Amino acid sequence: MTYCVGLRLNRGLVMMSDTRTNAGVDNISTFGKMHTWCVPGERMITLMCSGNLATTQAVVSLLEERSKAQVDRSPSILEEPSMFQVARLVGQTLREVIAAQSGDGQTAESPFGATLLIGGQIAPGPTRLFLVYPEGNFIEASEDTPFFQIGENKYGRPILLRAHDPEMSFEEAVKLLLVSFDSTLKANLSVGMPFDLQTYENDSFRIGHQARILQDDPYFKEISDGWGEALRTAFGHLPSYSFSEDPSEP
Repeated sequence: MTYCVGLRLNRGLVMMSDTRTNAGVDNISTFGKMHTWCVPGERMITLMCSGNLATTQAVVSLLEERSKAQVDRSPSILEEPSMFQVARLVGQTLREVIAAQSGDGQTAESPFGATLLIGGQIAPGPTRLFLVYPEGNFIEASEDTPFFQIGENKYGRPILLRAHDPEMSFEEAVKLLLVSFDSTLKANLSVGMPFDLQTYENDSFRIGHQARILQDDPYFKEISDGWGEALRTAFGHLPSYSFSEDPSEP
């Protein structure tokens, strides 16, 4: 399983992914799920993957191969004129890979399925964030839907819904995502560290802060311990339930 989040802020984007893949309890590996294409001053594109590992690696490999040499750009993620066209290209590539692997073509329940997050900016357009489904179609983040999750999303979603603020700083957003990832990590063993983190500031057309958060990271431990204690404290301050009537009495 996987957990990846793309968070849209007024300032830009914050992207975070775990690195665990597994094919059973005795076959667990670490693979990076975040991939970036950058042409300084022109475009910065980040893609995160969830689903069948062979499918996601094939999609990324095709996008990489088609961006290498000018004669091989057919089409290339480095030549698409907008983020919308990049999302369309990624969706088409995903459909192409799944159809080739499945033999009978794309189906929604395909065992070769994958879901992708694609975010970034291509000049002169705005910063955009898309969620690409296994069928190749996609939707875009908006003010009403300012973040996307892929993979094991249910455990880390409540804190994002309650605490996200488009005006928050990158530092606050990273703290929020670490709480979300910590909640997921504690609830599901198929999500695991290290976590990959990347920020992108609007109109910078370059990678912002980039880090890999390891198991022994002191800040993550402080966040994890502090969030657990904060929840216990908040729970203790909530009013207790009252048995106002004895059900044994008539």
